[in-house]
This record gives sequence, structure tokens and C-alpha cells, in this order.
Amino acid sequence: MTTTDSALLQRNILLRISYDGTHFHGWQKQLHHGKESFRTVQGEIERALALLHKHPVELFGSGRTDAGVHACGQAAHFFTDIARIKPESFIPALNSALPKDVRIMEASHVSDNLHARFSARSRTYRYFIHCGKTAFAHQLPYCWHIRREPDINLLNKMASVLSGELDCTTFSAAGDQSKSKSRSIYTARFFTDREFLVFEISANAFLWRMVRSITGTLLHYEQQNGTKEDFEVVLRSKDRRNAGETAPPQGLFLWSIDYPQQLLKADETNSFCTS
Repeated sequence: MTTTDSALLQRNILLRISYDGTHFHGWQKQLHHGKESFRTVQGEIERALALLHKHPVELFGSGRTDAGVHACGQAAHFFTDIARIKPESFIPALNSALPKDVRIMEASHVSDNLHARFSARSRTYRYFIHCGKTAFAHQLPYCWHIRREPDINLLNKMASVLSGELDCTTFSAAGDQSKSKSRSIYTARFFTDREFLVFEISANAFLWRMVRSITGTLLHYEQQNGTKEDFEVVLRSKDRRNAGETAPPQGLFLWSIDYPQQLLKADETNSFCTS
């Protein structure tokens, strides 16, 4: 097979990934003198892909998660030159080569034009808070435990401010290198799920540590009996000093990534995958 033929036979494979971020230094691979400095999710999956393909394969994620942050629905894509493997067969093949704190949940053949990061229409995070009574030991690595019962109605009144195209400078962390601090927020709400208070937020993209900053700020002003108007003032101030503490990483989950339907369909001219 010629190099040109091999290139024509490549398929774009989209993965949905779950991971426990406790023992990872975040999603993104970090190299120092050509070697990984820390254990990362991207690094582990690329190692598994290299074992399967017998050569290096680059993995493109929908976005970064910080050290200690988890995922139920991280998305990433890669191009494969293995012709005789069904997309869904990448699930057991990769999981058998991955550590137990990373699992491939779905694998599908998608359009060559889909890019996990640049094609995403929205990203949804959920932050889990355990309130009041003592949390079980096995829950603590996956939630923020606070010793009181917040007023969910007040939290939702304040969270309703987070809608539309907003300058989110107030919730940006020192060191954030984003050129623009403007983000389109689609939904922001609190709800209960069994013993957890959950904050869910969807946007086109997020600043570094933005979700954790918003979560901590909402809880701070709720505890101070703040109002929706108070929170509007905080947002408009564009001053990080007016925000509350940044919520710890272990309660945060990258929940899902949304893509245009047309990009989730494989190109007909490149759908040889088969038997």
C-alpha cells in the first residue's frame, strides 16, 4: 500500500471518555525534553493507541481538565489507519491497554471535518456538593463537602444571571492566557441528586478554573444572603477580588460535549470500515 493509499484509508474516530482525575495531573500531555513530566489522561490514551497501531497516534481532546477534575463525557478524536476494525471495537481494545482510572465508553466513526475541540457547540460541567451530614469516605474524592444546607432557591436566582454572552473576567484565574474573557453561557442551574446538591453549567467554552470559581462565588454570596442583584454587580465588576473562593477540583466533572449532528456522521467516501 502506498503512502497516499494509506492516507485515504484513515478514519476519524471520536471517543467518549470517563476518568477518575484523582491521580492525574489533568488531561493535557505535558512534555519536558521530549518526555512526559506528569501522568496525564491524554498521555495514557496515546500510549494505548500506539500499542494498538504500532506507531504514535495523536489524540485531540475537546478541552483541558485540571489536576483532580473528573470526566464522564470527555470527547477526543484520532485518525486510525487500521482498516479492518469496527469503530466500537476500539472500546475493548483500548480499555484492555489502559489503567483502570481511564475508560473508553463510546467510539464512533465521524466526519473527517469533526475536531473534538474546534467543532464542539457546547460543553457541560457538573459540580457535586455534599451538604450537611458527614459524607461517606468513598464519596469524598468526588464531591465538595460543606457542613451546611444552602438555599437552592437563592442559588438559582443568582445563577440565572449567568445567561448569554458575558464577560467572565471576574471568574478568571491568575495565569489564564485566554485572549478574550467573553463566553456564551447557555444554562446555569442547581438541582438535587440524592444526597448531592449539583451545579450544572453549559457554555461554548470556559476559562481556566472558571466553573470552580463560579461555584465557590455563588455559595459564598448565598451564605451572605446576597441577592441576584448583588451577583450581577460581582459579574459586572470584572474583578477577581470580588469572587468567592475557588471550589476544590474533586467535585467537578466534565459531563458532556455537544457536536453538530452532521459531523457525527462518517463521510460516505471514507466508510470502508467493515467486516
